[in-house]
Amino acid sequence: MRLLILLLPWLELLTLIQLGIETSALTALAYVLFTLLLGFWLLRRQGMDIFQRLRDAQQGAVPGPQLLLDDMAMGLAAVLLMVPGLLSDVAALVVMIGPLRRRLVRWLSGPQAQPYRPEQDSAGPTTLEGEFRRVDE
Repeated sequence: MRLLILLLPWLELLTLIQLGIETSALTALAYVLFTLLLGFWLLRRQGMDIFQRLRDAQQGAVPGPQLLLDDMAMGLAAVLLMVPGLLSDVAALVVMIGPLRRRLVRWLSGPQAQPYRPEQDSAGPTTLEGEFRRVDE
């Protein structure tokens, strides 16, 4: 992992050099400027959306945790777009695409425990047995 972190800037530089060789240096430079401006625009838009959600939360609307995670993921994608290089742009696209991002998170985090939902239990009424003692006495 450390080696990958050390090699990442060099790999990004290599991809940009290859893009310049395959097209032209001006095309590679235009690509870097375009993704930088796109990242700034996306980060600004996400910032305004988050502030709007916070205003709504002050008036009683509670944002769900999935919405906040999606906002943070889009902010991360914007920052990845601002980093010059093709590898970070591919990572930004993976983060931007919701189903792909969720599948990647599930794959990295492993199986999650599902909450019990009694309305989905088709076994009928359930009797719980056990011992108890009163605490207030």
